[in-house]
Amino acid sequence: MTSAPETGAAPARPEKPAKTGGLHGLMGKFGVAAPTLKPFLPGDLVGGSIPYIAGKEDEGVWNAAAQACGTERVHYCYTVDEGRCWYLATPSSSLASDPDSWCPLAAALPGNSEYWDRQTVYIYEQEGMAGALRWDQETGRLQIFLGVSRTILPRIQSMEANFVTINPEAAKSVPWRNRALNQERLSRMLVKYLFFAGLILNFFSLLVWVGAYSVANSLTPKLDKAREVTTQATNALMIDAANALQSNTDQHLSRIIELLNMTSSFGGVLTRYEVKPDGTVEWTALIPSAVQPGQLQAAAVGMEDGRVKVKGTN
Repeated sequence: MTSAPETGAAPARPEKPAKTGGLHGLMGKFGVAAPTLKPFLPGDLVGGSIPYIAGKEDEGVWNAAAQACGTERVHYCYTVDEGRCWYLATPSSSLASDPDSWCPLAAALPGNSEYWDRQTVYIYEQEGMAGALRWDQETGRLQIFLGVSRTILPRIQSMEANFVTINPEAAKSVPWRNRALNQERLSRMLVKYLFFAGLILNFFSLLVWVGAYSVANSLTPKLDKAREVTTQATNALMIDAANALQSNTDQHLSRIIELLNMTSSFGGVLTRYEVKPDGTVEWTALIPSAVQPGQLQAAAVGMEDGRVKVKGTN
């Protein structure tokens, strides 16, 4: 149990639960069991305070602790009281042999379980080493004393103040915070979530592709009839082209010249000469009414421009 102040009466303080933070708090949020913490007094412990800025307290404490320890790899803990952040910190290398530990002096920070007031000196002793936490009565600054028990305890007890010896079994543990470990853990969790999100997205993309392919196949129009009509039209065009190539062009030119000479000799004119697809010929001409159609081996079909219109088929 926490001993009462050795000199003077200390005011009663309300019990406040220790704040769980850092890696252990993060592990609790994700359902990971936090390790059992054992008390340990680091040999490079530092303490201090910085102004409290809402939402920036963790970053501010880490920055102050990094400057005090001379490295960004630090473990720290803090509380907020009367507009200031009160913190303890130690280089992470100091906890190389005691990773799952906590510092009992942190329980004496304002708001934690062992805090009485700022006129009290808080002492913790472990395996021949001792540490003390106090506030300077003139400057109000937090001070940390560390050293061998037989050397530092007489020095501390010579101060005119109340003394409280911290019992780690009765005090509520205050886990260390570590910014780098939190960031690395969050990064690993983010990568894991992104990986599974990518797998799920690819799976749904594959389902969409298979569904779209199936729908496209079911909605494909029947082109057999259109293909048959196109083939028939192509064959007909090929036949016409072949017939055109097989026609006797020279013979028809000679016949046209003959008709032109014949009609012009009678004072008439050839108006049309047509070769039918089946190879038959049909022509028309205009001749004077004094000329008989039989002279041209044609038949009269009417009058046009005062002349007789005749039609022949040879």
